[in-house]
Amino acid sequence: MSGKYKNISFKNVKTCQLKSRKSKVERDKVAKPFHGGSFKSFLDGLPDILAAGDIKAVVNAIVKARKKDRPVILGMGAHSIKVGLTPIIIDLIENNIITAVAMNGACIVHDFELSLMGHTSEDVDVELCRGTFGMAEETGKNLNRAIKNGVKRGNGIGRTIGEYILKGKGQHKELSVLAAAARQNIPASVHVAVGTDIIHMHPEASGAAIGEGSMRDFKLFSSVVADLKGGVYINLGSAVIMPEVFLKAIAVTRNLKNKVKNFTTVNMDFIQHYRCRENVLRRPVLSGGKSYALTGHHEIMFPLLAAAIMEQVK
Repeated sequence: MSGKYKNISFKNVKTCQLKSRKSKVERDKVAKPFHGGSFKSFLDGLPDILAAGDIKAVVNAIVKARKKDRPVILGMGAHSIKVGLTPIIIDLIENNIITAVAMNGACIVHDFELSLMGHTSEDVDVELCRGTFGMAEETGKNLNRAIKNGVKRGNGIGRTIGEYILKGKGQHKELSVLAAAARQNIPASVHVAVGTDIIHMHPEASGAAIGEGSMRDFKLFSSVVADLKGGVYINLGSAVIMPEVFLKAIAVTRNLKNKVKNFTTVNMDFIQHYRCRENVLRRPVLSGGKSYALTGHHEIMFPLLAAAIMEQVK
């Protein structure tokens, strides 16, 4: 006893029967040990609980969307390229799973460098100290010239760079997401924040061309989002640019009286950032739809998701 407070009595506590109480974990949802066999048996052995249940739900949403000819849009940050996911993304494009790609400006740097040289991603710490960070001549000169020429022809950045890589002399075109999008003739858009990408530091850079090309791509992306009902939007590794662009595309298409609702959104990252939670997972589906956060490293989570999708569509 302490001061005016006495130990409370539990004598009259009311209990309930365990068999009648609702439980969130049931025996048919627990995991099954995996001792080899098919990938399907591995998937079936995952517990149908929390994130394991969510990834199954995302797979089902994507497969259902494609069976009904509904779009599956991949919004991507450059890290997804830098961790080696391009062959998997391209495979999903070629198998008619991903129907549109949208990316931040850094993606075109790594997409181009991989296609040209088979390598990308410099050591920022070392090069910054030397004063040479971002100064690869081929990257700055070729991408900026391609953007200016593409804009003159009336194209946005996504289509321009995809076609430039396809027609160019790169020895590793099979590693380019944008080239795959151009080859398969699916929408590809690039969304630039001026000053964020290394090619903006080069003398060939044209703010007018970059801005015009990216604005055209925003309008293209908005057209794709306008058709999102029943589809899926995946945000892969973009913490700021793509969540903001996606929300604005939702806003403008609804303003134009498009019925953009009842779709699924997915955010894949190793940290669930504020803009992703709000602009991808929560706000867009307030008027109808579902959302899932799949947290983990891209180089593990996205291949698992892709393999699970392909297992179902075989």
